[in-house]
Amino acid sequence: MADIEKEAALPSKKNFSDWYNELLWMGEIMDVRYPVKGLYVWYPFGFAIRRNTYAIIREILDESGHQETLFPLLIPENEFMKEAEHIKGFEDEVYWVTHGGKAQLDVPLALRPTSETAIYPMYKIWVRSHAALPLKLYQIVNTFRYETKHTRPLIRLREITSFKEAHTVHATWEEAEAQVKEAVELYTEFYKRLAVPVLRSRRPDWDKFPGADYTDAIDALMPDGRALQIGTCHHLGNNFAKTFDIKYETSSGEQVLAYQTCYGISERSLAATISIHGDDKGLVLPPEIAPVQVVIIPILFKKEAEEVLAACKDVWARLKKAGIRAEIDSSDLRPGAKYYKWEMKGVPLRLEIGPRDLKNNVAVVVRRDNGTKAQLPLPEIVEGVKAGFEAIHENLYAKAKAELESHIISCTSLTEVKKAIQKNIATIPWCEKKECGLAMEEEMDAGILGIPLDQVEDKPAKCPICGEETKTRVYVARTY
Repeated sequence: MADIEKEAALPSKKNFSDWYNELLWMGEIMDVRYPVKGLYVWYPFGFAIRRNTYAIIREILDESGHQETLFPLLIPENEFMKEAEHIKGFEDEVYWVTHGGKAQLDVPLALRPTSETAIYPMYKIWVRSHAALPLKLYQIVNTFRYETKHTRPLIRLREITSFKEAHTVHATWEEAEAQVKEAVELYTEFYKRLAVPVLRSRRPDWDKFPGADYTDAIDALMPDGRALQIGTCHHLGNNFAKTFDIKYETSSGEQVLAYQTCYGISERSLAATISIHGDDKGLVLPPEIAPVQVVIIPILFKKEAEEVLAACKDVWARLKKAGIRAEIDSSDLRPGAKYYKWEMKGVPLRLEIGPRDLKNNVAVVVRRDNGTKAQLPLPEIVEGVKAGFEAIHENLYAKAKAELESHIISCTSLTEVKKAIQKNIATIPWCEKKECGLAMEEEMDAGILGIPLDQVEDKPAKCPICGEETKTRVYVARTY
């Protein structure tokens, strides 16, 4: 485990890469020392953050009519190779199992890079009648991709340990389109509960999911000015239905191909949350996902020590009864070391109770997000803590939203874009022609994220490649 008593300072967040790597260790999120490149180990504290985060997405999906399921990790080669365009998008990333013990397998098995080809042979069996549609299932699993780029914990891995993928089946293309729109809204709600503002856009055709009609995506702005893709929603049309023969019987008895969608998020959701909110002292966690939401620090002197500890235990019991995750730090560490430890872990609220506070029947409450201190009457501790959580979440979201909006730069020329994307996300007019888009990417040495889904119609402007007037603007950014 990380040495939590060692008061070594984090690198400045201005040096984002070093700060991020050190924070994952010092904040006890992930250990990078596993002896396989691109595979990492969750510390229990980090895994608790993951568990609380994925409880939110489970709640959102369950309440919107999705059902959780679980499909196998191994995919037979003959099923995996059925959808040519899909396979072409993943052929360089697949891990293959070729032996069972010493015996060579008759059919090689792929470790899922994503699960379309594992799930859709079963959908062929399950989908029968229009009355059973829509079918909306999801699973949270590990997936494997042989990444050849620079790997980075939570961001670019060879084992994605926390891949939430939903797969839906619909009677018509339009119903599938409505599901994609709903998925984008569900993800936006999910990230708002993490206090993470997002950019929503439609990916250009050359960057859509292999085998999809189109892809809508969600991105976050990281502290180094790069965009991080933290969610994708794909309209699959009936492309996979043709390949896997997924049909339903209409009310008139006709057999018709179904239409499908899929959408996913991963532990990149945690990477964005940690990176956007954290500071030079360590993690800053939204209260809903913090493993410890309140830490109680007894300020002890020989005189009245027992009374102070008794008051701390009473406060702890009341918070626990109210469903608040609280801990008392009665260790031998000096108060400053305790503050450092729990600030590094991003605990939203710190309560300090000493003899003077006890006489005044109050606790000193310190917010992690902005460091402000206030006195909270002990009889009102539960209500005060809950109000503090709401204030912290609102502040984190407002601060992150203002930061995002201040880093979206409107440009008219590629020269302006190249300058802007060093620390920002740019927008630029685009005629929507593929050849112009690819030429823009090559000239800018950056990718077109996509056409904003929330785009407000602007005055016509000229595409910087062909000069054609257009009302469409696109996000451009450096990415991971």
